[in-house]
Amino acid sequence: MIPQHFAQAVQQFSVWLLPLILSITLHEAAHGYAALRFGDDTALRMGRISANPLRHVDPFGTILLPAILLLSGAPMLFGWAKPVPVNFGRLKPLRAGMVLVALAGPGTNLALAVVSALLIHAEPYLPALGQQWAEANLENSVVINLVLCVFNMIPLPPLDGGRVAVGLLPRRFALPLARAERYTLLGLMLALLVLPMLRVNIFGVLIGVPVEYLMEAIYRATGLA
Repeated sequence: MIPQHFAQAVQQFSVWLLPLILSITLHEAAHGYAALRFGDDTALRMGRISANPLRHVDPFGTILLPAILLLSGAPMLFGWAKPVPVNFGRLKPLRAGMVLVALAGPGTNLALAVVSALLIHAEPYLPALGQQWAEANLENSVVINLVLCVFNMIPLPPLDGGRVAVGLLPRRFALPLARAERYTLLGLMLALLVLPMLRVNIFGVLIGVPVEYLMEAIYRATGLA
């Protein structure tokens, strides 16, 4: 017989980890599909335009980091998958392609948040045993997808918002921003892990406020508010 506390722990992990893996997987697949539409088939040739999580899972970013954040009580659950390879030089038109390929990931997360909210209406029609579990997955899916959408739109490369900024800014500003990529991701990850320990809530403002606004708008639009 499975101990009750173990079963509860597994359920708690599942209702966060399952929507996170799905959200990250479709985010990355969307980048690959958008790149294909603009002329780069690199992701297609490498089998990365796929809804199969195994093709996208990064052991640390998709599994270990979210587990650490969940267990440590961090104010935000976050993760990433293996980046989909894109040969930006093959995109036509180059700058518009770069912007739209970057927007495909956050756009997919926004769409998934809306779909998840709509599916909450179907919860009463599920077997009673699975209703609470399904509702928790869907509610967490709304939150996770909005966090991924907003976080990835921070205008720093290699985040999607940084790619958008590089594609839109004049060349004299775009080049220095693109060159900063090797430093910005490490800085963001350190800030994500260290600042909550210091009780500095920058991400609560940068991400939490837009997420709350979007969630309220989606819940109103889908009749849940």
